[in-house]
Amino acid sequence: MYDYVLAHNPPLNDAQRDIVELTHRVFPEAAVMQSAQEQGPLLAFLVRLIGARQIVEVGTFTGFSALSMAQALPKDGTLLACDVSEEWTAYAQEAWERAGVADRIQLRIAPALETLRALPAEPRIDLAYLDADKGGYISYWEELVPRLRPGGLIVADNVLYHGEVIDPAATGSALAIRAFNDHVAADQRMEAVLLTVADGLTLARKR
Repeated sequence: MYDYVLAHNPPLNDAQRDIVELTHRVFPEAAVMQSAQEQGPLLAFLVRLIGARQIVEVGTFTGFSALSMAQALPKDGTLLACDVSEEWTAYAQEAWERAGVADRIQLRIAPALETLRALPAEPRIDLAYLDADKGGYISYWEELVPRLRPGGLIVADNVLYHGEVIDPAATGSALAIRAFNDHVAADQRMEAVLLTVADGLTLARKR
């Protein structure tokens, strides 16, 4: 079934395929952190759907999701990529350069909360992709929502957390995602849907 889904989605281009394969080869144990293959075309679709020009990504890893979104941006669009690992993002930067989109991506190596809090307060962000440490999701959300323009999107990954979110005794990251999902559902500034895409994906639109 998964192969069928991939076969009926837009195929990954060479740059996307290369970074997916490189990540699994160089970081086999950490590769699970990479956004699922079907999420690349979906993120690009969303960028084009809302005409995004200003994107913020919280959690970049080796750069697959940022690459997918940057390729869908207009030439004057920008993507701010937040991560704390110079090792992982070195591979991302090489991939962006080879794909010809490095000029659209600004990488910040620092705690994401520091980066987000330093952004202008006015609502300028068109789309934010959240795929970082799960314990920080609510804090990232609270920094992003006021800076999101009306009609803008927040896309949050791993909101089912391997199915562990349904466990009332959940701990650690699963517990943090349970709290985040409840927080999103109660936030009247946004309208949100939780989808069973990959490990769970929330799409939230600012009212």
